Amino acid sequence: METVTEPRSRRRMTGRERREQLIQISRTLFAEKGFDGTSIEEIAATAQVSKPVVYEHFGGKEGVYAVVVDREMQKLLSMITEALSASHSLIKLERAALALLHYIEESSEGFRILVRDSHAASGTGTFASLISEIASQVEDVLADEFVSRGYDPKLAPMYAQMLVGMVALTGQWWLDVRKPGREEVAAHVVNLAWNGLTGLNPQPAITATGRAHPVVAVPRASEKELRELEKARDKELKEAEKARQRELKEAEKARVRELKERERVLKEAEKAREREEKLRQREARLVERAARLEQPDQVE
Repeated sequence: METVTEPRSRRRMTGRERREQLIQISRTLFAEKGFDGTSIEEIAATAQVSKPVVYEHFGGKEGVYAVVVDREMQKLLSMITEALSASHSLIKLERAALALLHYIEESSEGFRILVRDSHAASGTGTFASLISEIASQVEDVLADEFVSRGYDPKLAPMYAQMLVGMVALTGQWWLDVRKPGREEVAAHVVNLAWNGLTGLNPQPAITATGRAHPVVAVPRASEKELRELEKARDKELKEAEKARQRELKEAEKARVRELKERERVLKEAEKAREREEKLRQREARLVERAARLEQPDQVE
């Protein structure tokens, strides 16, 4: 009797491959539905395995969620750390902004997970803790910059939180709108962070050096360009300071004029009170004299 050949079954996954498959499936589901909206049953069904397989690899939904979040945090942190290896502070800021936006663009699911849930039961870091980790690296850069400019380096941690928070929230907004493009958004973020509201460039753009990969050597021409930018920025700051000093002088003059006017009004009021007092005293003397004149008649 002829033996019937069974259809060749698909290759059985190794434990490592199965684990990786479950992580990728969970990543997609967490991004779409969040931690609470995703179940072990759904993860297992999508992977075409039984629930005990998921429990065997991760111990539960919290376990697989913790692995997914940790991977995304490490990926983003490594990109930011690499960006901060540039030599000039402006280039560091440009590359860090571009790195975050690049991560959002290439790993939208991962970024959605980081900003969406960070479920307390999972024991993983929150988006706020991720920002703090990035800020702790940025504050070292800012501290050096503060020292070179004569500012108090103790303020660097606070400024690092401001800076990273601004970029991260902008990235969260850009996650859905995706307009304008990545480099244009980064240029405007850097424009605000580097120039401040008083020195905004009406048409900002990322420098060629900032766009380049961090390991590429900085061309001399770009360094020259940066020095020119610094000079222009210093000039703008000096002009802004002069304008501020003029405003302060005008305000001081106005205050002096107001004080003089107030003194004049007070003097006029004082003179009026003196005149009233003299009139009152004069009337009192007249009344007293009249009373004395009437007194002899009363005696008679």
